[in-house]
Amino acid sequence: MSHLSQVSLLNIRNMIAYCFSQERSYKPTIAVDQMAVHFVLEGSLLHEDSDEARRQRANEGLPEETAAVDTGVEPDEEEPETSDTPVEDGGEVEEAGEEDRPDSVASKTDRKEPKVTNQFNFSERASQTLNNPLRERSCQTDPPPRGTFSATATQWGIYDAYVEELQKQETNKEKQKAVASKKDNDKGTKKTLLMETQTDDITKVGKAAKIMERIVNQNTFDDIIQDFKYFEDPSDEFRGQKGTLLPLWKFQYDKAKGLSVTALCWNKKYQDLFAVGMGSYDFSKQGRGMLVYYSLKNSSYPAYIYPTPSGVLCLDIHEQHSYLVAVGLYDGCVAVYNNKKKDGSEPMYKSTAKTGKHTDPVWEVRWQSDDMDNNHNFCSVSSDGRVVSWTLVKNELVFTDIIRLSLNGAVSEGPNQLPAIACGTSFDFHKQIDYLFLVGTEEGKIHKCSKTYSSQFLETYNAHSMTVDAVKWNHFHPKVFISCSSDWTVKIWDHTINTPMFTFDLKAAVGDVAWAPYSSTVFAAVTTDATVHVFDLSINKYEAICQQLVAAKKKTKLTHIEFNPIHPIIIVGDDRGNVISLKLSPNLRKKPKVKKGQDQPKDSEMEVAKMEKLLSLLREPEQSTV
Repeated sequence: MSHLSQVSLLNIRNMIAYCFSQERSYKPTIAVDQMAVHFVLEGSLLHEDSDEARRQRANEGLPEETAAVDTGVEPDEEEPETSDTPVEDGGEVEEAGEEDRPDSVASKTDRKEPKVTNQFNFSERASQTLNNPLRERSCQTDPPPRGTFSATATQWGIYDAYVEELQKQETNKEKQKAVASKKDNDKGTKKTLLMETQTDDITKVGKAAKIMERIVNQNTFDDIIQDFKYFEDPSDEFRGQKGTLLPLWKFQYDKAKGLSVTALCWNKKYQDLFAVGMGSYDFSKQGRGMLVYYSLKNSSYPAYIYPTPSGVLCLDIHEQHSYLVAVGLYDGCVAVYNNKKKDGSEPMYKSTAKTGKHTDPVWEVRWQSDDMDNNHNFCSVSSDGRVVSWTLVKNELVFTDIIRLSLNGAVSEGPNQLPAIACGTSFDFHKQIDYLFLVGTEEGKIHKCSKTYSSQFLETYNAHSMTVDAVKWNHFHPKVFISCSSDWTVKIWDHTINTPMFTFDLKAAVGDVAWAPYSSTVFAAVTTDATVHVFDLSINKYEAICQQLVAAKKKTKLTHIEFNPIHPIIIVGDDRGNVISLKLSPNLRKKPKVKKGQDQPKDSEMEVAKMEKLLSLLREPEQSTV
């Protein structure tokens, strides 16, 4: 065995490969493919001396000399074939005779000379394509029509030409006026179609982008979502009756910097969605405003944004038709926005000077039940002393004055008498009696009014020494309402009694107060020292069970507070445009226990009984003051 063969055998024995099966180790291999094919092309050429080439020439009837001529070999040099070589032709076998021999006389007489291809000007049929002739610019366009004209220009000819031209223009204007309306309609439809076609793709991508943004935010703030769903503060067991507030999300919008949160309202249908009104309480710096929607599913960016020319001071979302929101502005206008509209940020309805807009800022709006014609309507109160009902009729707002507030308690109807107007700052309608409502004024009084009596008040309460910032009926008990003011007090009233049942001094100006939707005795208030106060009258009638500072920056004032209708959270707005969400600890949302042997009553009945029991204890003494 040679030296090279020994080396090749050694190389083969030393070849190893990694085994990915159960052994997972390198193992020697013998079968190694050493050849690598880089290019393969199957052709149709045959060697001229092969048997297959001879059979092909025999089938085509070509003699052997032609092949020799084509290949440059003389026929005398080619060896004659023996008669033993068989030739296949369609399955029959014939033996070559003397006539088939190239040197025979018969083959020379019957043979036709083949046509030799030109080696210098040869092209295949497949390459003989038609080439378009070149064209120049002069032969591509048709020559413009030409004509000769000659005339003598005179003064009267020029005048007649101008008169004819003026007549043509007048007739064209008349035609255009007749067709203008049709063209406007056509243009409007074309524009809407173009906008729809352009925005179709954007809306599709926008919807997917919103979902993707929510997914990313929920992954980013997963710890907050877990706290929102599952965390219950275990330290409440050691605090006795006290409770805490757990901070969750913080909502802010960069373009709303410099604006204060002037209104908050939860959506009754989609409990994770709430609306925020942006404006300013500094009346020397009034300007733009904004209506913003936030969702708990995406705290980084608003769901809807509606800029307004004037500051927003109040808003209310319709309970049944949650896509409608009524807004009151600083310039006295009221507007209705529709979330279903995709053609911009303009309101669907807006009051004007012709349609009876307020002359002073609108401080409160509230949706009412539909009228006899099934038209939506809402009410508003303003500093001009008017309480107005607005009805949505087709494309306009129709107003009706419910009552005009005055300082002397009655509205004077004489032509020569000018009543002293009372400035309305807040109001609220009764939860069960549609026509009964309360109005808080800038002078500190609260008037109980009725839609059926527009000339006088049913009752007047000397409630506060400063402006009444909020007045709200209890969700469960039909006689109880609450009020707050900048005089640092929160008061709870029975509307059948002129004096308050409870008075709480919070040692700072109170911006807003709200009843809890799950209990008749729980309410919360916010003050200008950035503190949230939560009370439960069934546990402690004298002080709050939770007082917590929720703003880190100094001089931050809390302006509004609102309870979520289902989840145990509250949202708080401040004067910097931020909204903070807080979760109530278990001690702040306790429900009364039912004694053994008693039937389980409804929640509303239990809450009414709890408040009634509390009021019955307070009716014996005159007043309870804290």
